[in-house]
Amino acid sequence: MTGPQQILIVEDEPLIAMMLEDFLDVLEKQSAGTADTVATALARVEQGGIDAVILDLNLRGGEKSTPIAEALADKGIPFVFATGGSDDSLDPRFRDRPYLTKPFTMDGVAKALEAL
Repeated sequence: MTGPQQILIVEDEPLIAMMLEDFLDVLEKQSAGTADTVATALARVEQGGIDAVILDLNLRGGEKSTPIAEALADKGIPFVFATGGSDDSLDPRFRDRPYLTKPFTMDGVAKALEAL
């Protein structure tokens, strides 16, 4: 397999995170874990061992994932945004990043990861 193998999932909806883990398994990728808050995700990124991240744009409680995107960009770790709406709230610095639109499909996840 080419491309990123260890994928961190940052998603605040547990069922969606589980579905993404299943997709990764079918795509012969490994989940590098899940995080549902900015703090948890930043801590996991600092631990290392991550090739790429699927990053939900809007997390629980109105939290935006922009600080995570900044940390990933600083470390050179590729990421794809996941969103249930338009990208209007996306920080202009990251508008060139690939994104997935909910509801996710396995094909969509595969293409997004291949784009990294």
